[in-house]
Amino acid sequence: MRSPKKHSAKAATRSNQPLQRLLNYSSNYRRQIWLASIYSVLNKLFDLAPPALIGIAVDVVVKQQDSIIARFGIRDVFQQFLILSILTVIVWILESVFEYAFARAWRNLAQNIQHDLRLDAYQHLQELELAYFEERSTGGLMSILSDDINQLERFLDVGANDLIQVTTTVIIIGGAFFILAPSVAWMAMLPMPFILWGAVAFQRLLAPRYAVVREKVSLLNARLTNNLTGITTIKSFTTEEYEAARLRKESNAYRQSNRHAIALSAAFVPLIRMIILAGFTALLLYGGLAAVRGDISVGTYSTLVFLIQRLLWPLTRLGETFDQYQRAMASTTRVMNLLDTPIAIHTGNVSLPSVRGEVALNNITFAYNDRHPVIENLSLHIPAGKTIAIVGSTGSGKSTLVKLLLRLYEVQSGTITLDGIELRQWNLRSLRSHIGLVSQDVFLFHGTVAENIAYGSPDATEHEIIAAAKVAEAHTFITELPQDYETIVGERGQKLSGGQRQRIAIARAVLKNPPILILDEATSAVDNETEAAIQRSLEKITVNRTTIAIAHRLSTVRNADRIYVMEYGKLVEQGTHEQLLEQQGIYASLWRVQSGLKYIEQ
Repeated sequence: MRSPKKHSAKAATRSNQPLQRLLNYSSNYRRQIWLASIYSVLNKLFDLAPPALIGIAVDVVVKQQDSIIARFGIRDVFQQFLILSILTVIVWILESVFEYAFARAWRNLAQNIQHDLRLDAYQHLQELELAYFEERSTGGLMSILSDDINQLERFLDVGANDLIQVTTTVIIIGGAFFILAPSVAWMAMLPMPFILWGAVAFQRLLAPRYAVVREKVSLLNARLTNNLTGITTIKSFTTEEYEAARLRKESNAYRQSNRHAIALSAAFVPLIRMIILAGFTALLLYGGLAAVRGDISVGTYSTLVFLIQRLLWPLTRLGETFDQYQRAMASTTRVMNLLDTPIAIHTGNVSLPSVRGEVALNNITFAYNDRHPVIENLSLHIPAGKTIAIVGSTGSGKSTLVKLLLRLYEVQSGTITLDGIELRQWNLRSLRSHIGLVSQDVFLFHGTVAENIAYGSPDATEHEIIAAAKVAEAHTFITELPQDYETIVGERGQKLSGGQRQRIAIARAVLKNPPILILDEATSAVDNETEAAIQRSLEKITVNRTTIAIAHRLSTVRNADRIYVMEYGKLVEQGTHEQLLEQQGIYASLWRVQSGLKYIEQ
């Protein structure tokens, strides 16, 4: 079931602006965003108070009984400084309180959004069709789920608060200037339009450069993931230097893209400083002359000098803030584009607790990405509780049938039915819960043997796990492992042999106890002794169960109730083992080759 936040993520598609898309996604956190923003504003308000207090203190020193405070009836200088001291303590305490409040609020908000965004992106990925993953690298997708979302988190941690506080500073100090000294206020405000124009211009120039940076880091992560996964192949072919050179090329491309972005972003602060210099110098000169003439008080002049520093110098940090902002928006675009990827295979409404297991393929045709059809006008019937085998040469479309039965792909034409109900009408979770798959490429997760056997059956007891292992003839070798069923198998089960991994996969299918079992070349990569053990376990679990065996080794399927022979995506022969041998066709030729019999032409 999709979370409410995922629906709000979809609303983000209405805007092409990454910030607007992020705000649309974060609509559930509006209250937290407002609170964090208010805390930031209040912190900046009290942070700007000390310059005003310094100006008042100077006014007390210079005018004493005629100071600003004296106008309120407190003419004693000591009492005036006492009041200033108390106000200073209050201001500092409140500034510290709101600094703690905004830091905690923004960081927790960043954690919540990155947590939800990562989960929503991952859940959306799980709903996408298999073709999406086959056309993209694992490292690239990992880059989006990890690095891009972390980049966004870093901006929300610091950058969002910086933008709000800079805006607050401009408004408060700009207002103070026009109230205290309207005649010189324009000098302080003069740099502002140029600074804002420069910020917008730099933002537009930086956006495409950081989009390239995110793309390059994605390619770099893809290369690293690919190489670490294939480290055994790299070592066996002694291609360490070759792979290091390829990684160096990808890393250098990432470095160059960053240099290209840095060359522009680094220029922002020096240019802004020059503009700031003009405003600060103008106020220092003309404001000082105004104080000498008596147009403004010395205290007001002191306050203005302090305030303009508090106004203009923080603007130099805009370069770093905009740098964070552009990196975050480039990452936001990639994450939102992932969330916006349409789901090609939609679930149906039919959910049944049990099925008989009758499968029918009616004139189906399928091609990958509009290429030449892998399966063309194929029809076959699989009775409930029977074992059928599908054999043929490599590339004949056998394994593609498995993907179609699990609805990992959609057929282009024709229909596939389970118990007379078309697969498109089935709820995907219900459909796949009725099918157990044991493939030639066994995937074991990093964890214990018991966890891998119970994968897909989380409520299984220890007794049930051991019983399933015994049926799969895996119990004996498991008890010989260092920690028995608690032994860690390693990533992809690399600590176990191919035959051991295969038997754990069979135990996993036994524990699931599905009415339909698909064996996709389940014994293709094991030795004869292991194959015999696996065959014994398969004979036990296929009784009274619809079983579809995809096989290259014909010896493993000779006892099937019916054998279908495929060639170039079409059904060319069918029958029992004996019937197919009598036909003297493709199956008979394959049997003679595999059994070592010499063909004698009659």
